Amino acid sequence: MFVGIVRIELFLPGAASLKDKRSVVRSLKERIRHRVQAAVAEVDHQDLWQRVALGVSVVSGERRQIDEKLQAVRNLVESAPAAQVLDWQEQCL
Repeated sequence: MFVGIVRIELFLPGAASLKDKRSVVRSLKERIRHRVQAAVAEVDHQDLWQRVALGVSVVSGERRQIDEKLQAVRNLVESAPAAQVLDWQEQCL
């Protein structure tokens, strides 16, 4: 069994309130969950308007599938127009 874990730090330049931030974060989390079948949660910076830290994990019997799923997550996050990736820390166990 293989587990892929990634911590993603994002900057939301257009967020002017926590409500704006929640809208962007909720949409991104749902897209990751449905398209990649990954577990995702906001793990830090809950009180900041323009910063987000997401934790994402995927599990598979094959290492290749972990790499593919994490690449799909990266593609989704990088294509989000309201968010800019500041940091990406990835592990495969």
